[in-house]
Amino acid sequence: MTSKERVLTALQHKEPDRVPIDFGGTSVTGMHVSCVTALREYYGLERHPVPVHESHQMLGWIEEDLKATLGVDVEAMFPCSTIFGFPNLDWKTWRMPDGLEVLVPGGFRTTAATDGSILIYPEGDTGAPASGRMPSDGYFFDAIVRQPPLDEDHLDPADNLAEFQPLSEADLTYFAKATAAAAAGGRAVTAAVRGTAFGDIALVPAPWLKHPKGIRDITEWYVSVRGRRDYIRAVFDKQCEIAIANFERFAKAVDGNVDVVFTCGTDFGTQTSAFCSVATFLDLWFPYYERLNTWIHRHTPWKVLKHSCGSVARFYDSFADAGIDAINPVQCSAAGMDPAELKRKYGDRLVFWGGGVDTQKTLPFSTPGEVREEVLRRCEIFAPGGGFVFNSIHNVQAGTPVRNIVAMLDAVHEFNGRK
Repeated sequence: MTSKERVLTALQHKEPDRVPIDFGGTSVTGMHVSCVTALREYYGLERHPVPVHESHQMLGWIEEDLKATLGVDVEAMFPCSTIFGFPNLDWKTWRMPDGLEVLVPGGFRTTAATDGSILIYPEGDTGAPASGRMPSDGYFFDAIVRQPPLDEDHLDPADNLAEFQPLSEADLTYFAKATAAAAAGGRAVTAAVRGTAFGDIALVPAPWLKHPKGIRDITEWYVSVRGRRDYIRAVFDKQCEIAIANFERFAKAVDGNVDVVFTCGTDFGTQTSAFCSVATFLDLWFPYYERLNTWIHRHTPWKVLKHSCGSVARFYDSFADAGIDAINPVQCSAAGMDPAELKRKYGDRLVFWGGGVDTQKTLPFSTPGEVREEVLRRCEIFAPGGGFVFNSIHNVQAGTPVRNIVAMLDAVHEFNGRK
């Protein structure tokens, strides 16, 4: 099979010739730039500063030579603009706090705070309030909450809709070129279009806006889910309308070059429980997921990928009912997320895009042998009958030993060699 055929077969809940692999296909299935650098060195590939294509989490671009070495089956089409509002253009060198030299976009402009942390700015405008902060010994940026004082009697949902705009002609031209280039490599193409995530708390602070209005504090947003539900519905209603209109134009522009759309990264689970009840999910989120996904399935061949960390098995039937095809990251260490049980109960309804190895404990802190054992065990559970795309549980984090990352990859290839 080609890489594309392999992924599409797995998405159809059929068993491909081997387990497809994704690293770098989305903003939640990548690797920290330091890990990408370490892998390039380990495999003896050309040494150069690695581009950071996702400036929030500092994810490194997995270039073609490394993709081929890793056996990656997925190619990404990311939006041109980053989460901080500047485009991935005009690359320049920048040093991480630990001294690692990387490439960042020209709009990636930082200053040092009095406590030694590093501040980053929306649209690269250092005259605007900083929207992200990296600790002096850190590896990625945290969003800075810049919510203005709330006037409870004059809250306007339009303030939380400023970022949801129709795609421009420049956007569509970029999408057409980027997806055509991605499809040319023979891999399955994943794509993301801004504005399709409903209430994702990574996006609520709007780090790309210079002066965000509305409810932008994460805690206040969760309070609103409970106490200002009509406000949230008004935001989601208009957001969904704009998202569908954008997908209509996007589908024409990409001309069949997309296989999977990563639509939403809203988390519904914690390590031990959930952020809301299933009833709340069905009342507040389900109608918009269903509306968006129904349009996608009626008008395109795309499969829909959703991300949700934590203990979320209780939502899996609802996700599937809403038209979600694949779920990530499959956090097997969370409560109620036993991999064998997930496969048994939901394996015919949802594709598991992730779940390959734990990135909180096993991958960063265990031995290569223990990593191998966990990867093989997960593949033995998730792979039979298809419906599995291998990825670690969320992005591979900074500080993960390269020997363990290699052990993970070797174990997948070892499993695939059995077929």
